Amino acid sequence: MTDDDVIPSYDSLPRLPGNGLRHAWDVWGRGDNLGTLNRLSGAVVAAAAGCVRTGERIGVSLPLGLPDPPFFGRKSFRHGFEPMGPAAWDDYVDGFYLQCSSQWDGLRHIGSGADGWYGGWRGQPADDLEPLGIHHWAQRGIIGRGVLVDLVSLMAETQGESYDPFTQVAFRPADLVAALDRAGVTPRPGDILCVRTGWTDKYLTLDAAGRSALSEGMQSFRGYAAAGLTGSEEMARYLWDSGIAAVACDNPAVEVVPGDPADGFLHERLIPCLGMAIGELFSFGPLAAACAAAGRHEFLFVSVPLNVTGAIGSPANAVAIL
Repeated sequence: MTDDDVIPSYDSLPRLPGNGLRHAWDVWGRGDNLGTLNRLSGAVVAAAAGCVRTGERIGVSLPLGLPDPPFFGRKSFRHGFEPMGPAAWDDYVDGFYLQCSSQWDGLRHIGSGADGWYGGWRGQPADDLEPLGIHHWAQRGIIGRGVLVDLVSLMAETQGESYDPFTQVAFRPADLVAALDRAGVTPRPGDILCVRTGWTDKYLTLDAAGRSALSEGMQSFRGYAAAGLTGSEEMARYLWDSGIAAVACDNPAVEVVPGDPADGFLHERLIPCLGMAIGELFSFGPLAAACAAAGRHEFLFVSVPLNVTGAIGSPANAVAIL
């Protein structure tokens, strides 16, 4: 497929023999390293630049030192300084986990078991640095029209103050559609969907003791609760058929935790099967305030992953430009 405007429907995609999930391995060809980022064509990016009106720039990444303590058994990095002379300095980082803060999951992050990685690659990341490494994403960046899906505002409207993003709230496609309709935005091919559940907003209000207690419970992927997207095929279908290039969320896993086994595992549906770029732990609170003030929920989204050959993931390094 070479025409970025042509998106095969989800229901027309074949199923993998092992896990039985629909896959897009032949949409851009075996050996592809970009997945849905192929949708960020030159024309799509040029059109996205038209979203810039005021030039206001809002960072949507947490500081690299947050969360602190880190989640899922990751370690805190150490930032060191080294003098280079009487009036010159250098600095370095040790123990830097690339997916410790606001970050992208690359196509090496999750495989599909017996079916292999995205595109059918059957190697192991430590043995071959070239296939599916995030350095392929770094070459062009993740740049396009960002669309804010403000589920916090939607929930405030429908549930008042009872909504808690630190609880198991599963958002379904109808919720995303309702939030977008409320904002007057229609997704278009190549969009970067920025989903605000409020999880990071609440995290940033915790004191040191609260953050430590939360991290203690997050040493396993099942030791906490978070609002997020349902892991269902319905959600995979919606995300694929909407034509988005990437989905970035402000929670730790994109999907709801704990998930419903009947719905399935959204990471597996999106990364190895559909080749979809997904991001976690973004900080969308200030962006939501700016979008509300401006009366529009679209912007130019700019994110450049680290150009580390063979990397599994990368810090987001992301900015929204209104």
